[in-house]
Amino acid sequence: MKSSSRSIFWLLLLFLPLGLMAQDIVYSEPDRDDPRTVNFEVLGKVGGNVVVYKNFREQHSFSIYDADMKQLAKIKAAFIPERVKVLSTDAVLYGDYFYFFYQYQQKSIVYAMAVKLNGNGKMMADPVLLDTTSNINYTVNSSIYTFLASEDKQKLAVFKIATREKFHKISSVVFDAKLEALEHVSIDVPVGFKNDFLGEFGLDNQGGLVFLREGGSGANGADGIVRLSFMYKPLGASRAVVSEVNLRGLNLDDTRVKIDNRNGKVIISSFYAKIRKGNIDGLFYYLWDRNALKEAQNTAFPFSDEFREEIRGDSPAKTAFNEFYLKNIILRKDGGFMLVAESVYISSRGNNMNRWDYMNRSPFWTPGLGTGMMMGPMDFYSFNSPMWGSPWGGFNGPYWGGGTGNSVTRYFADNVAILSFAPDGKLEWSNIIRKTQYDDNTENFIGFGLLNAGSQIRFLFNLQDKRTTILTDQALSPDGQIDRNPTIKNPERGYDFMPKHLKQIGSQSVVIPCMYKGFICFAKIDY
Repeated sequence: MKSSSRSIFWLLLLFLPLGLMAQDIVYSEPDRDDPRTVNFEVLGKVGGNVVVYKNFREQHSFSIYDADMKQLAKIKAAFIPERVKVLSTDAVLYGDYFYFFYQYQQKSIVYAMAVKLNGNGKMMADPVLLDTTSNINYTVNSSIYTFLASEDKQKLAVFKIATREKFHKISSVVFDAKLEALEHVSIDVPVGFKNDFLGEFGLDNQGGLVFLREGGSGANGADGIVRLSFMYKPLGASRAVVSEVNLRGLNLDDTRVKIDNRNGKVIISSFYAKIRKGNIDGLFYYLWDRNALKEAQNTAFPFSDEFREEIRGDSPAKTAFNEFYLKNIILRKDGGFMLVAESVYISSRGNNMNRWDYMNRSPFWTPGLGTGMMMGPMDFYSFNSPMWGSPWGGFNGPYWGGGTGNSVTRYFADNVAILSFAPDGKLEWSNIIRKTQYDDNTENFIGFGLLNAGSQIRFLFNLQDKRTTILTDQALSPDGQIDRNPTIKNPERGYDFMPKHLKQIGSQSVVIPCMYKGFICFAKIDY
């Protein structure tokens, strides 16, 4: 009888869902030397340690944590000159080391720099000068350079754009993984219309530069994009290949680019409206063949009434997608792909802003560098798109956001829509993760983060249960099924998670920033 009971027990254990398997969670101690408004970014796992970049005003440092999230060291970024204005920072990780990219203004010159660091935050070589811009007789308030990394991290690039009356001048330098320059080139992109501007950029594994030229009836596409050109500048070429995209009278919004290196394709996707400043009617999908150097597919996919009813929440069905913004394009090995979009919006003093007030971008969108991720024998891969891996960006302090005095800015993040497309562009399935989130004067605790576990993708986000905030885990399978896993078993109280800032550091591990008694700390979760 005992033997039979043991057999039944092991059979039940064998067939338990993966989501019911236990998690281990450990926390770092809050660093009380950090200002409460410190900016931070979890860079990832380097040489067995977790590296976090922090900065406050002119102070820049790296906090180094071991596998149990015990702080081993806090290293000052002494390579950054004192009393200079740092305009942006980015990082690319390589296992045992990482490159830290930064740009700063010193007098009339802006410098684009890179330095190689190990998992202990120590320099492995002197900083490398990537490029400079001189004769600037004013204080620069935003970054001049953009840093890019290819998906395999073997090509790196830095570029800047100068806008003239009749053309945009792109000056770019492409490097190999040793930061040795492969080319230094300038490209003139003609401006055919007054409201033409350059959209998202990417770098493929061959070192080719991918970007969009867009045009709208309003400045920077504020009223929708009515003209679109896809541009590809191969490594070593002196000019870009231009493919004019037939939009068939559609008004695009929130255009995104994803390079499919495995299949030699580039995907452009965007929500669209049939009329200027109209309701979102569907999804535009454009596929460009990098090998043939031409368009492979041009499709407009209208949302069905049934899908609108499912996704609409409290909105009327006809406006169901008006607050949705593309967050991820997840590529499949067979050339298919999956789109993830989230409903996000802002209200201030009771006035809701619509998507046309956000100048053709998510209201929380900030550019940043992403490098892609690929793990295991996967059905999914490379979910961090360059330029928009997070719709709110990284490097945000715990209370970054609006709201001063009596003014309250409320941030909302609601349902997540997921659509899966076959290689031929036909819709295979769609599904919805239902959630309702909001917070006042900060958006750091709402939204979601992704863990790519190979056979499934986990969506991690906070939900309110009475007066308690619970970190929720829902898993998406390749066939579109969503399973709600048990909530994260948190043995400690008082920790508020920021899942949208999480960083995946292994096939089943993430590091999530937390707030504890007003100070930043970090939790590592192993499944």
